[in-house]
Amino acid sequence: MTTTTVLLLLLSVLIAGGVSFFQYFYKTKTNSKVYWLLAFLRFVAVFGLLILLINPILTRKSFETIKIPLPIVVDNSSSVIELKANESALDVYKKLTSNADLQDKFEVQSYQFSSELESSESYDFKGTQTRIDGVGKGLKSIHKSINHPTVIITDGNQTQGNDYIYSFDENKAVYPVVLGDTTAVLDLKISQLNVNKYAFLKNKFPVEVFVNYSGNKNVNATFSISQGNTVLSKQNVDFSNSQKSKVITVLLPAEKVGVQVFKATISSSEQEKNTYNNSKNFAVEIIDQKTEVAIVSSINHPDIGALKRAIESNQQRKVSILKPSQIKSLQDFNVLILYQPTSEFKSVFEKNNLANLNTWMITGLHTDFNFLNQQQTTFDFKMSSQQEDYLATFSSQFNLFAIDNIGFENFPPLQNPFGTITSKTNYDKLIGARIRNVELDSPLLAYTENQGKRSAFLLGENIWKWRLQSHIDQQSFQKFDVFIDKTIQFLASNNARKSLVVTHENFYNSGDAIEINAQYFNKNYEFDDNARLSITVKNKATNQTKSYDLLKSTNSYKVNFDGLSAGNYSFTVTENNSKTSYSGFFDVLDFDIEKQFVNPDYAKLNQLATQTKGKTYLANQVDELVQSLLANENYKPIQKEIIKKTPVIDWVWLLIIIVLALGTEWFIRKYNGLL
Repeated sequence: MTTTTVLLLLLSVLIAGGVSFFQYFYKTKTNSKVYWLLAFLRFVAVFGLLILLINPILTRKSFETIKIPLPIVVDNSSSVIELKANESALDVYKKLTSNADLQDKFEVQSYQFSSELESSESYDFKGTQTRIDGVGKGLKSIHKSINHPTVIITDGNQTQGNDYIYSFDENKAVYPVVLGDTTAVLDLKISQLNVNKYAFLKNKFPVEVFVNYSGNKNVNATFSISQGNTVLSKQNVDFSNSQKSKVITVLLPAEKVGVQVFKATISSSEQEKNTYNNSKNFAVEIIDQKTEVAIVSSINHPDIGALKRAIESNQQRKVSILKPSQIKSLQDFNVLILYQPTSEFKSVFEKNNLANLNTWMITGLHTDFNFLNQQQTTFDFKMSSQQEDYLATFSSQFNLFAIDNIGFENFPPLQNPFGTITSKTNYDKLIGARIRNVELDSPLLAYTENQGKRSAFLLGENIWKWRLQSHIDQQSFQKFDVFIDKTIQFLASNNARKSLVVTHENFYNSGDAIEINAQYFNKNYEFDDNARLSITVKNKATNQTKSYDLLKSTNSYKVNFDGLSAGNYSFTVTENNSKTSYSGFFDVLDFDIEKQFVNPDYAKLNQLATQTKGKTYLANQVDELVQSLLANENYKPIQKEIIKKTPVIDWVWLLIIIVLALGTEWFIRKYNGLL
């Protein structure tokens, strides 16, 4: 409070006292208690009003002690049980969280993780995946600017995600408590198996298998791949103390159409602690048709390479890049992509009039739009020579096929000449065009279907930038490649529209998320928001049947299955109002990735501790960990001084006192006949 304010308050006391004296004692001979009470009430009222006029600022100081957070993160995956370390994990957790000295110094926080980081104080060790890198990323977002230690109780065996060594902040110490027996035991293991999801009938498909050995003596093992009771491939593999890993590549014949399940096995005469990781099931869908896609272009452009890579990410597709003059016949192709057509494409259009292939036309700055107006009847182009950047807007009402918004609004703009695009026929718009924040009537990506012939139009070049941006956003090309594959799938099929469209995989690994998508269209082939879809799933071996309702998302209906055991399943999706149905099947392969480990990954956890300037401890060294945390001077509690300034005019109770004083004074004067 300033000196001026203090002087004003003293002056207010004098003024209030003077008013009270003048009102009740000046030229008054009485000295009754009533007058003294009335004078006091008048003093309070006047003084309160003057305080409100002066409005002094009152400052109040308080102190708050902020403890450094200590996240204690427990691995809740089932691999902890497989290593027989679940009880020791709980013991370590209880010792840390119940330690009074730690609680006095730190704000102890409890978390668990398997596939995701969650706040929890109870653990069942039933997680089907282990993602340690998610712990580092999650703690970074929770404690962004606080230097704190982290205790992570885990076996260090990660089954999904990126390398967790680089996911933790290097300036925040991590103290791993290693669960499980670190003593190395003899173990043969199939660590990874790579195989394409699809193969083509009468061809051979490669299988790449990574086999690891843990032990100190020479071992002779046998590797085999079988289907049912039939052994398709068998070979001997030798391991030694210096040769502990092998890469085995086998070519298998694709002899039957459909999903074929195989089993890879590595075995020896030696006794092993864990034999579950000696085998791994895998499946391949054998198909008897391959989609041949022709990209025709008279220019070189990065879009062409991006499209080829995206399309061929699906093993069912094969892309040929040709110039217009190289097209002799279109009979060998299923889909035709015309990249920025010019008059050179005249012979290609003539040949396609006979072949009647579904076509994807892509325009850009090198397109001859006058020629294009003569060759197609979907759009009329009136374009200028001015270049324009067109941004994308995803249309949630699109219902030709199921597609998710992969972030189109954040993609770089496509280039196309500025002009007017008028539709001559109906079309379905997946992506609309906008210039800056102005929405246009014309599409950026559209599809048409007329008398069984399908077409797609991408009105802009530089889609290669979209693929690159998608990789930056998702750390993978997968979502963009699926988006392109949906377009190719639409063009590769001439089937009439179905009212019920169901999308699913033919095989899943046990523990994976099993998701089935469905779309239902009314008679006008519009997505029906009011459809009632249900699914019945039957285990072919046990005949056990379960029914579920599909939940509506943006433009499809979805159902997720959790906890399905390995086996063969058939299912039927039914729209309950119209009784339209779709039947299919899928296989759940017997593979539990959490059962693959026989030892904790001590070396990796030790590397994490070293990189973050922490230290690795075993489960029986908890007391040493506690003493280390308590002795570390870098983690002292922080005392904050909180200064709170409050203007008196905000005091509601002061206004109430003034009103009560004036009111009481009036009633007393009235009662005593002084009014």
